[in-house]
Amino acid sequence: MPVYDIDTLPTRELFPGFTARLIHTPLVTQSFVSCTAGASFPEHQHPHEQTVIVLEGMLDLHVGGVTHRLTPGMVFAIPGNVPHAGTAIADSRVLDVFSPVREDLKG
Repeated sequence: MPVYDIDTLPTRELFPGFTARLIHTPLVTQSFVSCTAGASFPEHQHPHEQTVIVLEGMLDLHVGGVTHRLTPGMVFAIPGNVPHAGTAIADSRVLDVFSPVREDLKG
């Protein structure tokens, strides 16, 4: 089993203001995301289930026409193919877990 040091993983910009360090296992993708206050990501959807875990900061997550304010310790599970968008209210750190693996985020 590999051991990962998150701080040494390469970064990838997902959207302006959202930078991720990614770990892919056979079953899931884990995305450790740094979010800049005021940055937003547009509404999008994907077939993957996504679990959003706020580690630090504050994030508004827009799902199904409802805005959810997430703070540290809160978890939101987004089913696959459900449109969602978001805004970092403060500088934040978020762990997104996707199942199945996000092949489109490899490489």
